[in-house]
Amino acid sequence: MVEVTITKDTPMKYRCCAGFWHAVAGALMILIGFFLMINPEVSLFALALYLGAGLIVVGAGYVTSSLEADNGWWTFVGILDILIGIILISNMGITAASLPIIFAIWCLAVGAAQIVSAYKFGRQDLPWGWSMALGVLGVVFGFVIIEYPLIGSIAISTLMGLYMIFYGVFEIGEYLYFRKLEHPKN
Repeated sequence: MVEVTITKDTPMKYRCCAGFWHAVAGALMILIGFFLMINPEVSLFALALYLGAGLIVVGAGYVTSSLEADNGWWTFVGILDILIGIILISNMGITAASLPIIFAIWCLAVGAAQIVSAYKFGRQDLPWGWSMALGVLGVVFGFVIIEYPLIGSIAISTLMGLYMIFYGVFEIGEYLYFRKLEHPKN
């Protein structure tokens, strides 16, 4: 058996994409996150566009997966996602006002599909607990939003704002980390 030891005479120089503009972008994302959290109407309008595009892509993925897995519930959820995505993008003004109810209906449909999938998993001796728990949570969350749409608006804008803040913190952290690697202390 042969042992190999690798040593370096010169420190490795890192060159990465996390430059100064990542720190600037991170700071802007943090500011936007706080802005969205205190201005729910703006965040709902922006979210309508992003969520619409995202649901179309996710729906296409569900439909494709359902063809491979022969799962009618996934086809249903996929088609529902695509239709809701088109509605969100084509009627931006109305969408911002009705987004909590649309989101509640989506939560109910996906929750029901997860409950049915959990039941199928259980019949096949597969782990089903998390799928069932998330399905029940989705159904409960959907009913709460239908009953209290303002809770849905606040929850959506708060989550969107928090995501932006965390993303901004990550960007700044990434910049600081790679800056430290580029300029090590000797």
